[in-house]
Amino acid sequence: MIKVENLKKTYGTMNAVNDISFEIDRGEIVGFLGPNGAGKTTTMKILTGFIGSTSGTASIAGHDVETASLDVRRRVGYMPESSPLYTDMDVLGYLKFIAEVREIDPGLLSARLDSVATTCGLKQVLRKPISQLSKGYKQRVGLAQAIIHDPEVLILDEPTSGLDPNQIIEIRELIRKLGKEKTVVLSTHILPEVEAVCSRAIIINKGNIVAQGSISELTASAHETVSAKIRGDKSAIEAGLRAIDGIQSAICKGGVNGFNNFEIVPVKGHSVAESVFRFAADKGFSMCELKTEGASLEDVFTRLTRSVA
Repeated sequence: MIKVENLKKTYGTMNAVNDISFEIDRGEIVGFLGPNGAGKTTTMKILTGFIGSTSGTASIAGHDVETASLDVRRRVGYMPESSPLYTDMDVLGYLKFIAEVREIDPGLLSARLDSVATTCGLKQVLRKPISQLSKGYKQRVGLAQAIIHDPEVLILDEPTSGLDPNQIIEIRELIRKLGKEKTVVLSTHILPEVEAVCSRAIIINKGNIVAQGSISELTASAHETVSAKIRGDKSAIEAGLRAIDGIQSAICKGGVNGFNNFEIVPVKGHSVAESVFRFAADKGFSMCELKTEGASLEDVFTRLTRSVA
C-alpha cells in the first residue's frame, strides 16, 4: 500500500530525510517513531503531497506521490500534529466544508457525515463551535476530517498529543477500530501506545531508518535485564556479579530497607538469573527479589536513537 525507495529531502546542507526505504502492506497499523527532528513529519508530508522530495520515490496504492499527486490525495487521510481546524465554524459546518473540498457526491454526503460522526463520537457536538470543544474532541474532529472521504490510508502525526490519559485511551481505541479497515501510519512519542496499537514499527533518527520490524522482533533484538535486590556490601556484590560468566554489566540503582537494587544486563543469548541466585547463596548474601524482564520498545528506542547521537 505504501512504498518508499531511497527517499531523500535536503534543506541546504541538512539532510532531513537521508535515503530511506520501507514498505507498508494493506491493513497494517505501523508506528513511525523517532526523536524530535528525526525526519518523521518531513516523511509524512512527502507521502501526503504537502512537500516534494529531493530524490527517491514514494507511492501510495501504486500511485507516485509526485507524478500522480491527486490520485494519492484521494486515497490518503492526513491528520497533522496541529489539526487544521477552523475554530469559528461548528463541527457539522466544518465537516461539510471538508466534504466539499474532497468532492464527495452530494447524494452520499448525509450518510457519510452520519457515519463519520458516529465513528468519531461527535454526534453530541455537531452543532457546537469548534472553539468551545475540549482538546480531546478537537482531536476527534481532526480524525473525522481525515476519514471523511473514506481513504484507504491514514497518516496520523501525534494524534494523542496534549491529551489526558482518558482521552488518549479513547483516541487509541478509535485508531485501533479504524485500523481494521485501513492502512494506518502513526507517529507518536508515547511508546506504550505503539505497543498497544501497532503491529510493526519503523524507527528513524537523524534522517536515517535505524530499525524496522514487528514489535516482538524489535524487542527481541535488545537485551533482557535481571533485577536483583541483595543485602550486603554494594561494591563487593557489584564486583561479584560482573565476574559471573554471561553478565555484561551490573549496576546498583539504589536500595531500600538495607537491600541494594541491582540492574543486571546479560550478554545476548545468556540466561543468568540462576547464576545470580547461586552467587548470592554461595557468598551468604540475603536476597529478597530476583526477576527477569524482557526489553521494552522504550529500551530499544532509547538504545538506537542515543547510539546515533
